[in-house]
Amino acid sequence: MTRVSIVTDSCCDISESEAKELGITVVPVVVNFGTETYTDFNLTRDEFWKKTEEVCHPRSSQPPVGAFVEAFKPLVEAGHEVVCVTVTGKMSGTFNSASTAARQFDGRVTVMDSLALSWGIARQALAAREAAESGRSVQEITKVLVDLRERSRMFLLFDTIEYLERGGRASRAMPAIKRVIRFLGIKPLLTVVDGELKLLGAVRSFQRGLTRLQEEVLALGPLETLAVVHIRRPQLAQEFADRLSGEVGYPREKIVIVETGPALSCHGGPGVMVLLAIPKARDEV
Repeated sequence: MTRVSIVTDSCCDISESEAKELGITVVPVVVNFGTETYTDFNLTRDEFWKKTEEVCHPRSSQPPVGAFVEAFKPLVEAGHEVVCVTVTGKMSGTFNSASTAARQFDGRVTVMDSLALSWGIARQALAAREAAESGRSVQEITKVLVDLRERSRMFLLFDTIEYLERGGRASRAMPAIKRVIRFLGIKPLLTVVDGELKLLGAVRSFQRGLTRLQEEVLALGPLETLAVVHIRRPQLAQEFADRLSGEVGYPREKIVIVETGPALSCHGGPGVMVLLAIPKARDEV
């Protein structure tokens, strides 16, 4: 039986050490501070935020095609097939880079667009890894990923839209977001729909925004996965997870809490709080 290996990009927020333990290959996204270029793995979160204060506003860019070729080549040469799960192609060129690289390997590499961000990508990569470990074929793994993708819901609360606007990855949603913020002076709530950010609503305070996020998750019913993703809000993320567990009835120890890395932080800015929720499949409810 041909082994299937899993590759993803660093927007998934799986750390290098965790990825190595799991046998998942992670290709780092590029972060630029003016003429200075780093990857997600060259900067800790603290170093990234220190540089944003001292240098200039950062920008991210997709890994070059060659970085994916380097990731795929040893796996294919070892006789493996590869499934690569990338950050949403609607907001990044990473999917295109990976797809271009995949064409060099005669059908041995399958690239899947997660249509997600952060732990939404990670959840798919982890599911792909689990399916591969159980002996599933590439075709079976892609079905697992499509199912997860269709059931996943992501809700985002922003404290400021400065980074989102400068990053340019939400250009279609920005006119509506800016109207809400400028005229009403309130916090925007966004959601991810088919891989793109869409305005969900707005609230007058961050705490009310957290309540709205909780309400959105409650409306989904029994959950298979729940994750809290934040930027520079570790204590609040812990407290929010405690609150969610009690209100939603999801085991506290199973709630993933992660601070997103430099690449996505370029577009979120400090204070962002995100919920990833995946309802249970109908046959599991």
